[in-house]
Amino acid sequence: MGCISDFMELNFRHFNARETLDAAKAWRALLNRGGAMFLTMAGAMSTAEIGVSLARMIRQDKVAAICCTAANLEEDLFNLFNHDEYRMVPNYRDLSPADEKALYDEGLNRVTDTCIPEGVFRQVQARMSALWLEAAESGQPRFPWEFIYALLDQPGVEELFRIPREDSWVLAAKEKGLPIYTPGWEDCTLGNIFVSEVMRGKLPHHGAIRRGTEQLEHLAGWYMQKAAEKTPVGFFQIGGGIAGDFPICVVPMLIQDMERDDTPFWAYFAQISDSTTSYGSYSGAVPNEKITWGKLDANTPRFMINSDASIVAPLVFSYVLGE
Repeated sequence: MGCISDFMELNFRHFNARETLDAAKAWRALLNRGGAMFLTMAGAMSTAEIGVSLARMIRQDKVAAICCTAANLEEDLFNLFNHDEYRMVPNYRDLSPADEKALYDEGLNRVTDTCIPEGVFRQVQARMSALWLEAAESGQPRFPWEFIYALLDQPGVEELFRIPREDSWVLAAKEKGLPIYTPGWEDCTLGNIFVSEVMRGKLPHHGAIRRGTEQLEHLAGWYMQKAAEKTPVGFFQIGGGIAGDFPICVVPMLIQDMERDDTPFWAYFAQISDSTTSYGSYSGAVPNEKITWGKLDANTPRFMINSDASIVAPLVFSYVLGE
């Protein structure tokens, strides 16, 4: 093991630190017995540059598929193309409404301490719009991640990269051919742009994008293939919301609605969340609750890390990588 792993072994002995280490150990154990890990991401992890560590996980086959908010999918792309134009705002907690309006007037969209320039949306829009139009006119719709992959395959696109390709998790996923599910895709900048182009007549209809129900069917096929291969699949969740709730439900859907009694439960579950347990809060639901919904078995390894994902996730990744 490397320095980070040794540090965690020595110091992470109790409370959330112990939970973090145990989750990392169990992830490594899952892979060692031939398993695969399904990763989900909510929040703004791409803007937090999670790609620096996640891309290595993907390239070293530690992650087999991903489900994330559509913002995480596109913001890794924005960072890849326009990182040099981003502006840091370390004192973001002290900004007044007038300060926020000044950023807006400059065309800067703030995500905590990072401002994304409005222009990056337009640069990606021109390329993506052409791909959308081609799909609409040919009657060959694609999933959102397939459009991203097609854009990254365009000749000369690497000349636009502003960060090392090694730090882009979406580029790593494309190289490995991983599916990236994005339920509620329209809830993102590119999704908003897509709808506006339909409404303005630049796109003939909405049919270029494959629907969310088709994403769930694709995920079900992916999961059943893993089951047929006798590959146990774990579930590592960053944050809460639809990015986690959508994919984890594929197991009870297969068992209860498809009546596939041979469907295995998720073989591992861990979540990083800063939401406290409360009535009605999915993000704060304890893992045991998922047993009652047919997502996890009673003996499934379960971990709940109540902490900041931008700090904890890279540590877990480094431990799994043996760093």
